[in-house]
Order: sequence, then structure tokens, then C-alpha cells
Amino acid sequence: MSRAVPLPLWPGSPEEGLPLAGQSGPRFSQLDHDGAPRAATALDPATRARLSAPRPPLCGLPLDRPRLMGILNVTPDSFSDGGDHATREAAVARAHALVAQGAEILDIGGESTRPGAAEVPVAQEIARVVPVVAALRAAGMRVPLSIDTRKSAVARAALAEGADMINDVSALSFDPELAGVVAEAGVPLCLMHARGTPADMQRAPRYDDVVAQVRDALAARIETAVSAGIARERLLLDPGIGFGKDLEHNLALLRALPLFHDFGLPLLLGVSRKRFIGTLSGAETPKARMPGSVAVALLAAQQGVHVLRVHDVEETRQALSLLRAVMGWDE
Repeated sequence: MSRAVPLPLWPGSPEEGLPLAGQSGPRFSQLDHDGAPRAATALDPATRARLSAPRPPLCGLPLDRPRLMGILNVTPDSFSDGGDHATREAAVARAHALVAQGAEILDIGGESTRPGAAEVPVAQEIARVVPVVAALRAAGMRVPLSIDTRKSAVARAALAEGADMINDVSALSFDPELAGVVAEAGVPLCLMHARGTPADMQRAPRYDDVVAQVRDALAARIETAVSAGIARERLLLDPGIGFGKDLEHNLALLRALPLFHDFGLPLLLGVSRKRFIGTLSGAETPKARMPGSVAVALLAAQQGVHVLRVHDVEETRQALSLLRAVMGWDE
């Protein structure tokens, strides 16, 4: 892939540049290729399509603007809200609250993947996740349900109860059977980059060039998914902020988000309440990191990210609505 970076226009008008990753808001007018600017309108058709063409809908949601994925952890030990929604009743109530606040997708997880977390047995993860999916569907919940899991058995059981997509933090590297489950179900799959496992991923992570190495790793995982029978147009990508990366790695990836549009696939970003926000802002507890989380979400929206995975749905929705109005993206 080229190292060209699409640069969003500020504020940009419909006559200027090209849409960034098929979105109705941010546009780009030039590329910076090894320090040499190049007009976006001079791109060859294939590159132009990868960087600018609309992405396929996600679970029926057009990706012409950022979509909010509300985080629903049904675990006792997640880094930010562990135990808050660990019972089925609490999880169902939280799901309805997130949708009322503006969540357009719910991401349900039964295994904490915070740094240092131990693996959860399959049966226990199923017992946490599947009853919540079943209860939400029985209650008439129509919002798409994503399952945050690395395990084929968990995915299969949740899909059977009405889940709509799989969000795999291991990008199919943990359980080789997960690819077949996703391919057979024909559902979307998010491939997230990570190094190591949650138990050891933050033990002095090292990269020669974090952006290039994450891109290369995701390219290889895309090939694995497609080879297993998963349609390419059903894939999303996540650079995996905080998963086997230190502060400088995270910042480098956030600055380089437009590079990942060269895959021609939707981008999902999960940074909500993460440690690097506290490191930079001085907010020690995860729940105190909402303002910083919203700030990074706005940065991501300006760089064409399609799905924002967040805890604080109402605050992020409000901030995005102001961004779009100020930038004239809804005109």
C-alpha cells in the first residue's frame, strides 16, 4: 500500500476535494506522499475508490457518518465499569439506556480484555453473554447487537440468539474456528490489531514503525479472513489502541488514522476511557476520562472513522452533533 495520507479539509465545501472514506462530512483535497503533496483529484481510479468510495452498510446502518457503538460489559472486572452491569437485569436496563442516549449498535462483552486480565472459560463467557442477547431480543430490541469475543463457541451461541456481528480483539488469531462461524453466519466481523494477550500485552511493547507494522498485520488478517470464506465487504478494521501499545504508539496511530482508509474498509475505533487519556489529562479513574474520550472521538470523526465504540454515548452524540453543525457537514 502507498504511504499517502488523505488530509481532511477545514471546513471544506462540496466543491472541494473528495469525500473521506465515503462520509458526508470530512473531505480531503490532497495527499502527502513522503512529503510531496499531490492533488486528490489526480488519484488513479483504484486509489480514489479505496480512499473515497462509500463503505457497505453495517447491519443495515449506512456508514455515511460516524455511528455510535455503546459498550455493554457483562463482566465483574472490566477496567472501567466492571460489575456495574454484571447481572442480566442490570445489563438489559443498561442496554435500553444506551439506546435511549443514541447508541446505534451495542457491543456486548463477557470477557474483560483489560491489561492483565485472565482468560474466561468458554462456558462462563456464554453464561454471561447469551442470556442478555436473548433477553434483549425477547424484549423487542431491534438495535444491532455486536458480540465482543475471541471464541467461536461464544460467537455461535450468541448468533443463534439473534446477535448481528462479531468484534474480535484478536483478529482471528486466538481461535482458528471463529472464522468459519462468521463465514457460515454471513455477519460482519471487526478485526482488531493486538500484540500478545490481555494478560501480557502491555509488558514493554516495542515496534520499529508502529503505523506500518499495524497496517501490515491487519493486511495479513484480512487475507486470513477472506481465505476462510468471509466476504471482504463484511470486514471492519480497528488499529487496537491500547492493545500492546504504549502512549507514543497510541498517539502515532491516532495521528495516522487516515492511512487506514487505504484498505477501503470501514474503521472502528475504541479509545473510550483508556489509560493513555488519563496519562495525558491527569484523570486517574476511568470514569473521570469522559471529556478526553469525547475529544478523541471528535478527532476520529474528522479523520473519517465510521464506528466509535464508547461508554459515554449521550455526551459523544451531543459533541458529534455540534461538530457536524459547525463544520457544515449536515447541509
